[in-house]
Amino acid sequence: MQGSLQNWLPAPSWKALTASFFIAFGSLQAPAAVAQPSLPTLGDGLEMTTSAERKLGDRIIRELYRDPDYIDDAVLNEYVQSLFLPLVQAAKARGELSPELEERFAWEILLGRDRTVNAFALPGGYFGVHLGLIGVVSTRDELASVLAHELSHVTQRHISRLIAQQGRQTPLMLGALILGALAASRSPDAAQALMVGGQALAVQSQLNFSRDMEREADRVGYGLMAPAGFAPQGFVGMFDKLQQANRINDNGSWPYLRSHPLTTQRIADMHSRIPPGAAQPARATLEHLMMAARARVLMRPGVDAWRQWVAEPQDAGFAARPAPQRVAAWYAATLSAVQLGDMAAARKALRALQSSAGTDAAALRQARLLGAELELAAGDAPAALTYLQGSVVTEGSGVPSAPAPARPEMLLRTQALLRTGAAGEMAGPLQTWVATHPRDATVWQALAQVWQQQGQSLRAVRAEAEAHAARYDYAAAVDRFKAGQDLARRSSAAGDYIEASIIDTRLRAVESLLKEQAAER
Repeated sequence: MQGSLQNWLPAPSWKALTASFFIAFGSLQAPAAVAQPSLPTLGDGLEMTTSAERKLGDRIIRELYRDPDYIDDAVLNEYVQSLFLPLVQAAKARGELSPELEERFAWEILLGRDRTVNAFALPGGYFGVHLGLIGVVSTRDELASVLAHELSHVTQRHISRLIAQQGRQTPLMLGALILGALAASRSPDAAQALMVGGQALAVQSQLNFSRDMEREADRVGYGLMAPAGFAPQGFVGMFDKLQQANRINDNGSWPYLRSHPLTTQRIADMHSRIPPGAAQPARATLEHLMMAARARVLMRPGVDAWRQWVAEPQDAGFAARPAPQRVAAWYAATLSAVQLGDMAAARKALRALQSSAGTDAAALRQARLLGAELELAAGDAPAALTYLQGSVVTEGSGVPSAPAPARPEMLLRTQALLRTGAAGEMAGPLQTWVATHPRDATVWQALAQVWQQQGQSLRAVRAEAEAHAARYDYAAAVDRFKAGQDLARRSSAAGDYIEASIIDTRLRAVESLLKEQAAER
């Protein structure tokens, strides 16, 4: 898929937003004649507190939530999280992640439909991953290497250290970042114009410092791989892939090459870290190949690409391909047929997928999730539920850190039961989830639908408000909480008194956050 990616035009809005972040944090090209400053040790000259950095990240992420390319795909999110969380735990165990940073930062990954190959770290422990990256990495180890690198940018406080290095230029840089992000949601051209000023003054000293940061993120990230359960060779594989893309005259599909300057020194350093005679890493898992196929389909390549993937299993010689390739092709064919609305073709491809998956538990689970998704798209909720029997208590995809109940099954089952009018049984699992994941707006919205179906309108309004608050849209959250107050005044139900008290308390808290948000503008 690497070659075909270069023919896909990136979606402008998400790209413009992320471009503004790169400008602010040292990802632009600059003259090479600048003297190389030494990298300060962790803690030297940190002028931005963890609280201030988190607030800056919250402001940025609020705009990304509104971007049309933002996607909360439960299946892909869970897979990426299953790689990311062990890396976070490894950073903690190795002393790279301090207790203060662990508590104050978000540690949240957002996915974007952008077809370009890219990932980035933002202030406050937020990360972005383009579906284009997931679609081209060959193994989970390669994807983990990118996540480990970006995680290390955050644990080493590179953003704060860069701001300390820039000194008086910082306000202009941050202004360019925020204004560029805001303008990008309306006009990418306007965003580019707003960002030029920040680039002209700040870029010269940024790149050299950024190269030091890149090497440090390589070193620290590499050290996280083995303790997190990944093959360190994933770094080498990813670097080789980036170097190959660089050689074939990158045409814009690989912005990761520009935001993370790939030098011969970095490549040589990664190769030298692999001890002679080291065992070869395991081949790509079936689950990874399925998730890469899912990313390629969901990045909206167009009707022609979907039709091509539906037809691919009919090609001469398909049966002679290696089994893992056939599994990935059947997955892409199934999901592409769903996108095209051809449910007969989708069901046929799904049956072949299930047969090809053999006894691989993770692959069979992904096939079942795809089956439920297919039947929901076809309007057959009972059939979807057959794929999800007993799913609410299912663990994640074989990864110890995955949460239970599994989020994809929980959301799919909720959708199916809402359509059958029997979603009440999901109120408990959804409430349990948001109690430990209060910033999960998608689950809050699902809970609102369940409560609305049960006739608990006041609770439904509160859940809608919490969904808005989870994405930092405090103005919309205040509106919904006030609507809840109005509804409570008209209600005579005894149980609504407690709910009304909760709404009153939450309204005061969110109004305070809204005032802080307004003062930052």
